[in-house]
Amino acid sequence: MSHLLQTPIEFLKGVGPTRGELLRKELGIQLYEDLIQHYPNRYIDRTRYYKINELRNQPAEVQIIGKITHVKMVEQKRGKRLVANFVDETGQMELIWFQGHKWIRESLQINVPIVIFGKSTLFNYVLTMSHPEIELVSEHQTSLRSALQAVYPSTETLNNRGISNRVVSKIMQQLFHETQSLFVETLPSYLISDLNLMSKKDALFNIHFPTSTEALNKAQIRLKFEELFFIQLQLITKNLIRKQKIKGHAFISVGDHFNNFFQNHLPFNLTDAQKRVLKEIRNDMGKPAQMNRLLQGDVGSGKTIVAFMSMLLALDNGFQSCLMAPTEILANQHFIGLSELAKELNINIKILTGSTKTSERKIIHEELENGTLSIIIGTHALLEDKVQFHNLGLAIIDEQHRFGVEQRSKLWKKNAVPPHVLVMTATPIPRTLAMSLYGDLDVSVIDELPPGRKPIQTVHRFDSNRLNVWKFIRDEIEKGRQIYIVYPLIQESEKMDFKDLMDGYESISRDFPLPKYAISIVHGKMKPAEKDAEMKRFSEGKTNIMVATTVIEVGVNVPNASVMIIESAERFGLSQLHQLRGRVGRGAEQSYCILMTSHQLSSDSKTRMETMCRTNDGFEIAEVDLKLRGPGDLMGTQQSGVLQLQIADLVRDRDILLLARQEATKLLRADASMEKPEHKNLKAAFLALSKKKNIWNYIS
Repeated sequence: MSHLLQTPIEFLKGVGPTRGELLRKELGIQLYEDLIQHYPNRYIDRTRYYKINELRNQPAEVQIIGKITHVKMVEQKRGKRLVANFVDETGQMELIWFQGHKWIRESLQINVPIVIFGKSTLFNYVLTMSHPEIELVSEHQTSLRSALQAVYPSTETLNNRGISNRVVSKIMQQLFHETQSLFVETLPSYLISDLNLMSKKDALFNIHFPTSTEALNKAQIRLKFEELFFIQLQLITKNLIRKQKIKGHAFISVGDHFNNFFQNHLPFNLTDAQKRVLKEIRNDMGKPAQMNRLLQGDVGSGKTIVAFMSMLLALDNGFQSCLMAPTEILANQHFIGLSELAKELNINIKILTGSTKTSERKIIHEELENGTLSIIIGTHALLEDKVQFHNLGLAIIDEQHRFGVEQRSKLWKKNAVPPHVLVMTATPIPRTLAMSLYGDLDVSVIDELPPGRKPIQTVHRFDSNRLNVWKFIRDEIEKGRQIYIVYPLIQESEKMDFKDLMDGYESISRDFPLPKYAISIVHGKMKPAEKDAEMKRFSEGKTNIMVATTVIEVGVNVPNASVMIIESAERFGLSQLHQLRGRVGRGAEQSYCILMTSHQLSSDSKTRMETMCRTNDGFEIAEVDLKLRGPGDLMGTQQSGVLQLQIADLVRDRDILLLARQEATKLLRADASMEKPEHKNLKAAFLALSKKKNIWNYIS
């Protein structure tokens, strides 16, 4: 794009330093270019003018031609309001302002024809419109206006400071007047004609001032495609560069540790999915380039054994491995699991967490440095500077969305040659999201459960069925099984009438009295040692029922627990429900998940309950979750910076994303460094984008 677009926003006519500062602070608009990319989030049909007598039951935004006859200030309980009497030939109404009185009062003209625009409401039998947009009829007729008027994302501060939608629209017009046709085409011409895309210039004009619904549609497709296309170019380029430039250790030999374990000590036969994934990992680690693979698999699909066998490969080639988990509970569980797998193999495995004693730490540090410690499992403690490896060959990261990018890179820097990286997650990531968040990783999926696992039966019951549910629990306890009952809250907030955990605990204690039944309780207000003691009692089978808040979501493994009851299930997100359900079904017995809710359910809650009862497939659940919640929420706050897309939407624009990835792959295969003359503008735009701080830096 032209250098004119790099002009600071305050130099645009009609903006100036004060408004410039507000736009910068509230919307991050620094330059002309940022304003052009401040896309509308909806459009209003401005071809129709209403009369005041038509407004009685008109909830939408309307525009009316009329005049103001007089203006007054009215005292109210808190502060004042400014009220103007507005009339047309069919009646009258009140225009009201709660803020910005001085500035607005000065700008209002009496008995001059104006166009007002806003939402009308009926208040005490009087028609009112608060904070309307106002424009002189004379100006209204000459402005650059289309039938569909853009409505821009805004903030309360901007509206209160007089930067209304109309003002944004006006400065947008000014921008187009000043920069007319200076938009450089960024996509190669063959791509535009192959995909029948609108030109950049027309797309930018029609996104702000649509000449028709059809033109608006084409403009949106063009700009969405471009945004996703550049992201995919970046991701695929990163992947290619890493494979060419970032050298890794080639694990060429498959030796005694791996073969001995595979032939003599496998606790169960591997599923086809596990074999396929292992093959992909062996392939990657056999090359002298760094592996960067994402391993997705639902709770209980057997990722741990794949991770362990990958570690054995590293060991056979003379290298150390580490496994980093986000919490101590999870790290401990991995440690127990891996030690169990390795018990016949005579391998030195240790664990390092925040609560490891100083004397033990010292030994661990020494053994890691002299290479006698082959496998270390730990939490963030592994990132400390004191932790130095003799030769780290494989780094496995569990639930990596809980670690920041900087934290992960600390691990790589502990070695001259970076280790191979395997990222594991039990949070199924929908394909569209995986392509955008992890598009630079190669993805492996374990999509079948080990044989002998019975799918968990999930049912939805209303609170009125509680007696039947309790009877079912008694029967299960009779059979020697254990039960989880999970509550969403610990202390009842004033507004919420949800059964408090403590109330629940007391009523359960009454219904399941000692000495016949024993109950554990775990919640966020307990000290870690108390929690561990209660968890231990439950996992050793000393208690029948575990009443808990969501602390049990990650990493608790009690094969004998066969029933998960989720209270007020409508208050949990889908992925959380799915994770909680994954706590049962770990033994050979049939397991159950019972979702308890009140009768009043929103349509989203109904969809969540139906989805949970219909399927156990984490990927399908994640797709529904993505549709309900949108991509930002799905990845949690740590990654919320990831995809602040300006116009595309990963859920609705899935097809455009797939097309963008396909086209980006094709282009890079033909011209990886974008050197061909027809890619000149593309390369310039690509390099300019790479310098930006939005999505690019978050891609790990």
